[in-house]
Formats: sequence, C-alpha cells, structure tokens
Amino acid sequence: MSIEVKVPVLPESVSDATIATWHKKAGDAVKRDENLVDLETDKVVLEVPAPVDGVLKELKFQVGDTVNSQQVIAVIEEGAVAAAPAPAAAAPAPAAAAPAPAAPKAAAAGTSDLSPAGLRVATEQNIDPSKVAGTGRDGRVTKEDLVNYGKGGAPAAAAPAAAPTPGSRPEERVPMTRIRARIAERLMQSKNSIAMLTSFNEVNLAEVSKMRKTLGEQFEKANGVKLGFMSFFVKAAAEALKRYPIVNASVDGNDIIYHGYQDISIAVATEKGLVTPVLRDVQNMSFADVERGIANYAKKAREGKLGLDDLQGGTFTVTNGGTFGSLLSTPIVNPPQSAILGMHTIKERAIVENGQVIAAPMMYLAISYDHRIIDGKDAVLFLVDIKNQLENPQRMLLGM
Repeated sequence: MSIEVKVPVLPESVSDATIATWHKKAGDAVKRDENLVDLETDKVVLEVPAPVDGVLKELKFQVGDTVNSQQVIAVIEEGAVAAAPAPAAAAPAPAAAAPAPAAPKAAAAGTSDLSPAGLRVATEQNIDPSKVAGTGRDGRVTKEDLVNYGKGGAPAAAAPAAAPTPGSRPEERVPMTRIRARIAERLMQSKNSIAMLTSFNEVNLAEVSKMRKTLGEQFEKANGVKLGFMSFFVKAAAEALKRYPIVNASVDGNDIIYHGYQDISIAVATEKGLVTPVLRDVQNMSFADVERGIANYAKKAREGKLGLDDLQGGTFTVTNGGTFGSLLSTPIVNPPQSAILGMHTIKERAIVENGQVIAAPMMYLAISYDHRIIDGKDAVLFLVDIKNQLENPQRMLLGM
C-alpha cells in the first residue's frame, strides 16, 4: 500500500518551506517516526518523520525546491522490504580497492565542533568536514555549510583548499538562508514602521550577585537548574509590565491591544541567526520555571529542534548582548511588540554610595520602544522599576 508523505500544516505566518536535506533516498528502507527530510522555513527547520514502516518509493522534490503546506513530497510503500544489495563478484577485488571501506570514516574527521544536526548530515552524506569552508562563528562548519557542500559535490568544494596567491582578494557569494532573509525583513519592518526611541539606565547588581552566591547551591539542589541572572531580569520585567501595561501592549491599525498576560520572548543566538522563543505566562512562573524554560530553549536552539509554536507570539522581549561582551547597544523592537529590554555586560565600576566611592558590579540597561503608543515617561519609569527591583531583589519576591 502506497502512503503519501506530506508537508506539515504550516502556520498562517509561514507561506512555504524549502527542502533542505533528504536523509533517505528512493529505495531505502524507513522506519516509522524516522526523520526523512529537513524543511527550512523562514523561522525554523522542520523535521518530517516517516508515517509508517516500509520502503521510500519516490521523492517528488529535490534539495532546494520550494514546497507548500500539505503538499505531497514523497511516497512510501508500506510494509515493503528494501531490495538486497547485489552479491559481490566471486573474483578477489584488486589490491587498489582495499582502502575503499575507509571512505565512510572520512565524515568523522574534524567533527568535534559540529552540532548534532551537522554531524548527522556529515555522516549520512559521507562528507569530510575538514574540506568544507565554515561560515559559523570562529570559522565553524555549520549544518548549512554541509548541505551546500552536498549540493555542489566534492570537486566544487575542493577548490578553496588551494592557498590564495599573495595579494589575491578572494570573494564568495552565497544566498541568504530563509531564516536570515526573514530576520532582515523583520528588522527593516521594525525600522520602517515603528517610531523607535531608546532610553538607558544602569543597575547595581551587587544584591543579585550576593543572592546567587548565598542561595545558588541550594537552589540548584532543590530545582536541578542553576540560578542565573536571566531569571532575575525576566521576573523583574514581568512585574514591571504589570504596573506599566502600555509597555506590554501592541498596535493593530488604529487600535491598541492590551495584553493581560506577560509572554516574554528570550533572544537566543544560533548558527543560523537570532531567534526569540517565548516563555508564556511568566507572571505565573517561579524563578526555577524561568531558568528551566531558558535552558530548554537554549538546548533546542543548539540542536536545531525549535518548533514554530516555540516562536509564536510574545508581548515583550529580553535580549542579553552582555553574553558576547556588549557594553551598550540600542536593541531593535520585535514587531508587533512595542518594547524590548537590552541587557549588557557586567563591569565593576567605581560608584558613589552613601558618600563613599566603592567598586560595584554595574550593568547598563536599555529599553527601545514604539513612541507611537509609549511615552518617554512610561518607558523611563518602566526601566527605573526594573532597576529598583534588581537592586532590591526581595521586592520582586514580594511582588512589589
């Protein structure tokens, strides 16, 4: 019996997808729930599992083709058995053929820095990562690099191996991934449609650092997750959003939509670009819930396992450029949201406290906001509220 494999139902915000990688070829045996193909949308990479056991009878699209929701992309013959490989010739193989079995091991070379998804592509397509030019951070080879290599074949990728001649000015043109193109589109949408303004403040994190040092070990034993800085900022933001609901609102035409909940997007950097998975109903979450949620999203992002549902919605965003050493920046609002909080690196600086000059762990904070609905007064008071909570962390525990 022939079973059709279809593109999953895509949300309204995602119009189509691109075939990124086939993990099986026609004639291969497949097992139920085994990943057949990766589909790249403008938000995430989706895996399409086999619906039944059988043999992959037909691939209707190739890598790079565009497909739509519920479109048939392959056919599986349910219950069929893959044809046995042709028997080896009786005559002994020539001596020169002896090294051949070593070829599949080439994919293992230089795989220590690959993501799990990248390692899978390298193994399944028998690609030696050391021959692939990496475009990731610090020259790392990404899954996308391996997929593009597989499209061009070994001879095309072999050319960069030659050292450039002295004085040469090499260039390489590669198409944007769908995710990167979507990020570019969203940033331009934010720039062109929002009257964006940024306000700054600074916060003394001495009390938060003291609490983490004093209670961190007990917190980890009790909850199975470390107590980081992010949970303090996320919870402080949720409390401040309750007191300044306009910062949690969004614009829809000539209407302002006030959200009676705090769904906070957390900016996460991946090899493919920045994504913003959403912690939902943060107002009801404990510090441990927030830390577990962030850790789970970070793991899923590294493994390329974020789903569309993880990225939908969000009423406010928190981004931490301090992770990469940023001292100060102006974050860009993520529409249709109306504001974003920017965290930065913690630096010990001299400040005056009670008439004395002391050294304290200081961080610059930034809030970028849509000036069409948020006045400067509300934005500044919102930021001061977060500052006061972090400098007196017991306040957020008491909901003050």
